[in-house]
Amino acid sequence: MPLSDFKASKTPTSLSSDILSFDTLSPKTFQLAFVKYAIAAVILSSASLTTQAVIAAPSAVIGKKADNPTANLQLINLQSDEVPVDNGADDLSDIDDMVDAADQTDDWMNDDDTGDIGSNPLVDSSDYEDTLDTDIPEDVAQVSLKAISPETLKTFVAVVDLVRRDYIDAVNDEELFSNAMSGMLTKLDSHAEFLDAEAYENLRAFTEGDVGDIGIKVVYRADEGYWVVTEVTDDSPADKKGITIGDYVHQIDEFKLDEDKQTNDIVQLLSGIAGTQVDVVISKAGRRKRTISLQRNNNHPQEIETRLVDGIAIIKLPTFQNNSREKVLQSLTNLNAPVKGVLLDLRDNPGGVLTAAVQVASLFMSDSDVVQIKSRQSALRTLSTRGTALLEPLPVIVLQNRYSASAAEVLASSLQTQKRAIILGEVSYGKGSVQSVIPLNNEQAVKLTVAHYLTANGEKIDGIGVQPDIDLSTTEIDWEQLGLELLRQQITMPGIRFVQPT
Repeated sequence: MPLSDFKASKTPTSLSSDILSFDTLSPKTFQLAFVKYAIAAVILSSASLTTQAVIAAPSAVIGKKADNPTANLQLINLQSDEVPVDNGADDLSDIDDMVDAADQTDDWMNDDDTGDIGSNPLVDSSDYEDTLDTDIPEDVAQVSLKAISPETLKTFVAVVDLVRRDYIDAVNDEELFSNAMSGMLTKLDSHAEFLDAEAYENLRAFTEGDVGDIGIKVVYRADEGYWVVTEVTDDSPADKKGITIGDYVHQIDEFKLDEDKQTNDIVQLLSGIAGTQVDVVISKAGRRKRTISLQRNNNHPQEIETRLVDGIAIIKLPTFQNNSREKVLQSLTNLNAPVKGVLLDLRDNPGGVLTAAVQVASLFMSDSDVVQIKSRQSALRTLSTRGTALLEPLPVIVLQNRYSASAAEVLASSLQTQKRAIILGEVSYGKGSVQSVIPLNNEQAVKLTVAHYLTANGEKIDGIGVQPDIDLSTTEIDWEQLGLELLRQQITMPGIRFVQPT
């Protein structure tokens, strides 16, 4: 139907009796109301949570502080056979203090006449939980109405009215405004998004160890020439959006799918930090393509896998949560044997909590720079290791692949820059932006890109990735076996053993 066939409603009804009525508001009043809702997703940037580095997501949240399972951990150096009275196992509480202090500037909130609100991404949200106010601050309310043209406002009203009257299914005003906020954010970049109650809760749960997907399995059918959905989990995000068995998957985010992709590629593209968003281009048996935005809410709790081979601890670190450091130490304790070296496997790690990467780096290095952060509102900041580097005597090799991203790249690049580890594998993903999660209320939040991070020596990661010291992308060598062989050549001490007193 041509656009000329659409007619404006003679008597448009109100969007919401509690929000605004198009037929009763003056232009100036509507502009004020529109500004209120258009900027509601960003006005709380001054109360943002602790920064995270998160893929495709990403992606920054802070959860409850977990009980420390290594509070009584004892470290035994088998060479001296001594048990230190204070091994510093719990001396990492100052990491968060360091992050907070790094961002304390005299003018991090910019109150200029454009109404531009600054962001303080490294502030712990606990400072604001009791005082958070979602009303528009006076300085924002005074933003010049000339910033939004009358034609833009008129078009917005017309589109909302058209959808409410003529869309095939009835859509309530709450959903329309939620979609408007979501669209506003996702158009900024692939990591910014509006989090509804389910996504917000999943993102908060992620800090305790969850990775999510959208609830489908996909295989390549050579006879059809397409990647085809073969399984859909009941009540999963994909199921709720109408994806069915037999649908073709043409693209995931910016990656177009072809016969050169591997099944593991698809699994990793669809998976990520729980609560984050992924865009999937789908069609019904090759018919009209459509893009569906889904949140990775089909959760899978993640555990750190650690095993011992010839005295070398192979640590598979799937994500970075608030308790990752403690889990690494606990997994080494569970080995109940001396450790002579560490093979740190960061393959397929999508990132997570940025401070967790700093804490893990602090196990391997003392007094060393880990990452530089550059935001719009403040000068370049450097985060460094703190506490006792319990694993500093041990040689380290890191495995990474093209899906190692964000906080995983922070850790790998810091160990490489400080010449603390050898990196094996592929060039990493190249996600160098920092997201803060800004709560709007108890059930909704905004995830906003607030900074970029660089390696410890100032090199860019975003769009480039971390270059391995030994590139294995074109070889058929077993990466793990090569890492073990290189570590055996570096072992110079009997080992370190962790014990947990009863």
